[in-house]
Amino acid sequence: MSVSQNLVRKDRKLQCSQNFGGIPKDFKLVKDTKLPDPFLFTDGTQVQSSDDWECRQQQIKELILRYELGYLPPKPDSLTANLTATTIKYGNLTIPTHNLNINATNGGTTISFSASIQYPASGQGPYPAVIAYGGPSIHVPPSVATIFLDNDLIAQQNSNASRGIGLFYDLYGVNATASAMTAWAVSRIIDALETMPEANINTTRLAVTGCSRNGKGALVAGALDERITLTIPQESGSGGDACWRLSDAEQAAGYVVQTSTEIVRENVWFSLTVDEFAPHNTSWLPFDHHMLAGLIAPRALLAIENTAYVWLSPQSSYGCMTAAHKIWEALGVPQNMGFTQDGNHSHCAFPAEQQPELTAFFERFLLDEMVDTTVFKTTNETFNETEWIDWEVPKLSS
Repeated sequence: MSVSQNLVRKDRKLQCSQNFGGIPKDFKLVKDTKLPDPFLFTDGTQVQSSDDWECRQQQIKELILRYELGYLPPKPDSLTANLTATTIKYGNLTIPTHNLNINATNGGTTISFSASIQYPASGQGPYPAVIAYGGPSIHVPPSVATIFLDNDLIAQQNSNASRGIGLFYDLYGVNATASAMTAWAVSRIIDALETMPEANINTTRLAVTGCSRNGKGALVAGALDERITLTIPQESGSGGDACWRLSDAEQAAGYVVQTSTEIVRENVWFSLTVDEFAPHNTSWLPFDHHMLAGLIAPRALLAIENTAYVWLSPQSSYGCMTAAHKIWEALGVPQNMGFTQDGNHSHCAFPAEQQPELTAFFERFLLDEMVDTTVFKTTNETFNETEWIDWEVPKLSS
C-alpha cells in the first residue's frame, strides 16, 4: 500500500471517529436472538452510504476484537527482513524456493520467523501471491506464488494448554490476548514484502487461505488487514464462516455440531472473553460471523465448505454466509463474495467439483481477468431467512 493510500486510510478513520465515534464507554450488551443488523451503528443510526459502511466496519472490528478475538497489536517498533535462497523436498523432487526472514522488535524484545516463498516456474514478476496457513490445501494457479506461513510457530494451537506459547507471546507476553495473533503475523509478512522489491511479489494482489482451524485464521486475517485482496477460508466451520447463533440452533435441532461451548474448551483460537458467551449465551454478542466476513467487503471473499462433516456445522455456514452476502449486495458488488459447499470428500481434500469457482476467483482478483465470479451454491443445505434476518438490505450510495 502506498504512502498516499495510507494517509487516505488514516484520514478516513479520523473522520469516522469524529462523525460516529467508537464504542461508547457506557455500551451495554442487548440480547438478540436473530442475526444482528450489520447496517446499524451502536447509537441506532442507519448506514446509508459506502463511506458510512467503512465507519461501521471500524465499529464492528472493535466489537469483535473486544468480545472475541482479543487485542491486535499494531506494527512493532522495528521490522527488518531479508530474502535467502533455499530448497524444499517433495518426495524425490528438490524444488528451489526462498525464505522471507523477518525480525520484529517491540519494547526491547526481538523475535525472528521465516515464511517460505515458492515462485512460479515461469513468467516475470512481480507475482501475485497466496499466503497459506500451514501450506495450501487448494490448487494455486501456476502463475501465482505461494507463501507458506508456519502459524503454529507464531502461536501454538494444540489444545487449551497452548495459550501463551509461541513467538507472538514471546514478543508481547504470555498474557497477551489473542486469536488475532496469526493475523498479526500475516500483516508482518505484508509489511516486509512492501519494503522489498527484490522479493518480486505484487503486494496489491495478495490472497490468504487455510483449512479447518487454519481456515478460521485465514478469515480473521482477511477481515483485519485491508491489503489482502482475496480471502479463501476452506472448511472453517464453527468459529469461521459459520455463525455462533446458527450453530447453537443447529445443535438444538439434534445435529452434533461444534458450538462456541465446545470450541472454547478445545483450543485457544479465541480470547478468554468469549468464554462468557460460550455456554449458549451467544445471543448476547453484538455481532455474529456474517459481520466478521463483512469486514472484508467490498474486497473479495470465497468461502469453501464441506457438507460431509456435520460437526463443521454446514447449515450454519450456509446461513451465515447468506447473511454476509447481503453486505456485498448493499455495496453493489455481489460478485466479489462467493460461497461453495460440496460433500463426498475428506476434510480439507479439495474436490474437483469446486475447482471452477476457485479458478474464477483467482483469475478475477489476482490475475485481473474479467471472468464471472457469481457463485453461491450448496448441495443440500437450506436457510430460513425470515427466521433469522429482520433487517433490510440498503442500497448504499457511493
